[in-house]
Amino acid sequence: MSHGSSPAAWTAVIVSLVGFTVGCIALIPSPNWTLFTIGCVLAVGALPLGKILSMAGFGAEREKQH
Repeated sequence: MSHGSSPAAWTAVIVSLVGFTVGCIALIPSPNWTLFTIGCVLAVGALPLGKILSMAGFGAEREKQH
């Protein structure tokens, strides 16, 4: 049984975490709104990236339901 352990899932999670980290660092000590926006785009863009990679064949195959 697969719980999302695929290259597509790992890539989406890592890109999302990088985006979140960049966005958080951009707010310390004074807000850098350009860097914050880049972090937000990365974090939100991870979902379509994971879906595209999954459709390209890098996702986990689903098991047939009983």
